[in-house]
Amino acid sequence: MSTAGNGAHPPNVTMRDVAKVAGVSIATVSHVINDKPGARIGEDARRRVQDAVAALGYRPNALAKTLSQGTSRFIGLVADQIATTPFAGQIIHGAQDEAWRHGFVLLVANTDGNVDVENDAIAMMLEHQVRGILYSSWYHREIPVPAALHQTDSVLVDCFAPDSGLPAVVPDEVQGGRTATDELIAAGHRRIAFVNTTTPSPARTGRLAGYREALSAAGIDLDDALVFRASPEQEGGYRATPQIIASGATAVFCHNDRVAMGVYDGLRGQGLRIPEDMAVIGFDNQDVIAAHLRPALSTVALPHYEMGAAGVRVLLGLDEAGVANPTLVRCPPVLRASI
Repeated sequence: MSTAGNGAHPPNVTMRDVAKVAGVSIATVSHVINDKPGARIGEDARRRVQDAVAALGYRPNALAKTLSQGTSRFIGLVADQIATTPFAGQIIHGAQDEAWRHGFVLLVANTDGNVDVENDAIAMMLEHQVRGILYSSWYHREIPVPAALHQTDSVLVDCFAPDSGLPAVVPDEVQGGRTATDELIAAGHRRIAFVNTTTPSPARTGRLAGYREALSAAGIDLDDALVFRASPEQEGGYRATPQIIASGATAVFCHNDRVAMGVYDGLRGQGLRIPEDMAVIGFDNQDVIAAHLRPALSTVALPHYEMGAAGVRVLLGLDEAGVANPTLVRCPPVLRASI
């Protein structure tokens, strides 16, 4: 059936077809389409090629272009569980938006922590000659780096490996802890408790350091009796609440929003009001928790979207990133009604 006159383009349009319509050589068409540096092509010829491409609906063979250039317009992202973790999934969103902004498409592989799946995913991305790979964890931690990541440009996101030689982009846990404490100080509190996690992590050490820095900067003596440890979930916060109340604190900085949710339950069980009797601030900004507690929880956000975007920029050489010292992304406050 003829397609003439119905606006459809004939199938399998080739460079030869474009060259014929434009009245130029196939080599000229190739130079224009691939924007080859140093190619001496007149503006009239270039315009005729571009017009012919548009008129014929020509689409370059991406595989052939990849093979000739040694790279593609794809960026890989290999993740353990972030695709199934609502707030950490923003890493994918940020990386995807930033990749697209620079003319790349993001290929995502969620491995659920399965090493075999992870190795297969990286191998397939290398076969497709991706521009590079972002390797991400759903929480900030030190990781063992898959050996195959060294076969292409790679950036670690929300994780790090000091001896790997790979750049990393991570949240600024110290700044985040300092910001949370500063908000409580700004609200007039001087006796501020901190409920830290029992789980060893950069978040545990960094947020505690930020808490201490903020108190010191405000001229408030550090009282170790105000620092508590609890399991990093709702039950941990609930169990820590009697100690917080007994300490005489008027405000509490919780390691994460789940701990804060438990503190809410514990305070209410004792007939105390938030923030009138005890101000509370969390960390992470898990929207399903923080925005829906009553009163809505003030917190500090983990910058997942920004880390994903920064990872792409580092990969493309648009942002500098030291290998010895990871790029730190600021954790902003999200103020609601609990302080």
